[in-house]
Amino acid sequence: MIITDTHAHIYSELFENDRNEMMNRAISKGVSRFFVPAIDSTYTKAMLDIEHQFPKNVFLMMGLHPTHVKENVVDELAKVKEWLDKRTFYGVGEIGIDLYWDKTFLKQQQDAFKTQIEWAKEKKLPIIIHSRDSFDEIFEVLDDVKDEQLFGIFHCFTGTKDQAEKALTYQMKLGIGGVVTFKNGKIDQFLKEIPLNHIVLESDAPYLAPVPFRGKRNESSYLPLIVDKLAQIYNLTPNEIASITTQNSKEIFSI
Repeated sequence: MIITDTHAHIYSELFENDRNEMMNRAISKGVSRFFVPAIDSTYTKAMLDIEHQFPKNVFLMMGLHPTHVKENVVDELAKVKEWLDKRTFYGVGEIGIDLYWDKTFLKQQQDAFKTQIEWAKEKKLPIIIHSRDSFDEIFEVLDDVKDEQLFGIFHCFTGTKDQAEKALTYQMKLGIGGVVTFKNGKIDQFLKEIPLNHIVLESDAPYLAPVPFRGKRNESSYLPLIVDKLAQIYNLTPNEIASITTQNSKEIFSI
C-alpha cells in the first residue's frame, strides 16, 4: 500500500530532534511520498536539506504562505520567483489568504496570491491553497483568474458541502487530513457526496493531528488513520482509499 502525503512541513523545528525517526516511521507505514510546501525564505535551506536526505521520497514546492505576507512581501516574492526559475518544484504553495490571525495585510495577501497563481500557470504547476477564514476572498480571486491552466489543491479543506462543490469548479482537489476524524470537524457528514477522485490525503504535519493524537504533534505516520476514516466514509477498503488518493496526487503533481 502506497500512501501519499500531499502536504507535510517535515522541515519544521518541531521535528528537529527526531526527524529521521519520524520519516522512517512514516515510510514503514506505507507513506512513501511527501509533498512539502514552503512558508517563506527562512525555511528554504531546511527544505533543500531534507530533499537531499530523502531524494526518492520528498518533493518540494515553492511559495509564500499568506501568514508570512508582511512588510517585506516584495523581497519574499522575488525569492520565490528566483527559486521557481532556478530548479524543479512540483507545486506553488502554500499560497492563499488567511484572515484568522491578522487582517492587516489583506490587500498584500490578495496581490501575492494572484501573482503566485500566474507564476504557477507559467510553469504549468498546481497551486496549493491555504484558506483559513477566507473562502469568500479566495473564491473572489479564483473567479478573476479561472481558466484551463488553473488547478491544484484546497489544502486542509474544512468548509461546507457548498464550498467543497464550488472549489471543485476551479479544477481543485480537496486535501483531507486530521480534521475528518474530529467530532466537530463536520466534513465527515457530507464527504461521501464528494466523489473520491477529487480527494487527496495530507497530514499538515506537525499540525492537526488526527484522533486519538489530537492536540499533539502530528506526523505523516498517522496518515493511515485518515485512510481508515475515509474507508469508513466511502465504504471501501483502506487499500482502495490509498490507491485512489495516490493516483489523484499523481494527476495533480504529474509524478
